[in-house]
Amino acid sequence: MLGGMADAWSSGDAYEPYVGRWSRKLAPKFLAWAGVGQGAGVLDVGCGTGALSEAALAAGAREVVGVDPSAAYVAHAAAHVGGKNPSARFEVADAQALPFPDASFDAVVSGLVLNFVPDPSRAAAEMRRAARPGGVVAAYVWDYAGRMELMRHFWDAAVALDPHRAGPLDEGVRFPLCQPGPLEALFRGAGLREVASTAIDQPTVFRDFNDYWRPFLGGQAPAPGYCMSLSEEARARLRERIRSHLPVAADGSIALIARAWAVRGRA
Repeated sequence: MLGGMADAWSSGDAYEPYVGRWSRKLAPKFLAWAGVGQGAGVLDVGCGTGALSEAALAAGAREVVGVDPSAAYVAHAAAHVGGKNPSARFEVADAQALPFPDASFDAVVSGLVLNFVPDPSRAAAEMRRAARPGGVVAAYVWDYAGRMELMRHFWDAAVALDPHRAGPLDEGVRFPLCQPGPLEALFRGAGLREVASTAIDQPTVFRDFNDYWRPFLGGQAPAPGYCMSLSEEARARLRERIRSHLPVAADGSIALIARAWAVRGRA
């Protein structure tokens, strides 16, 4: 994953309440669509805190190996997923140079990672290489420019208040890969067959505004990184602008959608 202020990845405990909790709910839907589950040996590329690895185990995978460039995330996944299941192991590795022989896994998957890899084409080629012939290779990313609504509300407000600084950091602008066409082209370019894509929606219901806002104060990932770089006064302006535009129900809850674009192919 990228480094720097906007892309800090050093705390699994901070990441989980931000998008980890929603990715954890979306992961089983993704695996079912991709056809990954019972009896499979699975490689999880960019495993993060282990949400997708844990879902693969729950779906009946016989073995899951998770890799991530962040030692902190690998430690979190090892403690929270590997510590409960001897069929899972986690290690530090680069998606662009996977440390496994050719055709090592029945399925190679990746969740919320490809857009952060410096060379996604190289990562996709490595994923195909690590999959056995005929094996599934699949990934999903957030629909940053569209219906990943908790982030879209944040960036729309941030760009309105601070266009010169926030504009270039907006994930909807930064990551043109995160659309069906570019994702399919990426997989076809890696030599995968039977390539297809779909949208997967996960409802994200927040108890109240604080439940929505608090994760942005954790500093993990681009939006929280930007949020915590602001002065207290600027952060308060941003908070109130977002609050004024969110769909708040009579009981104070906020119901949004987190849409992911998923892509799959066969090695």
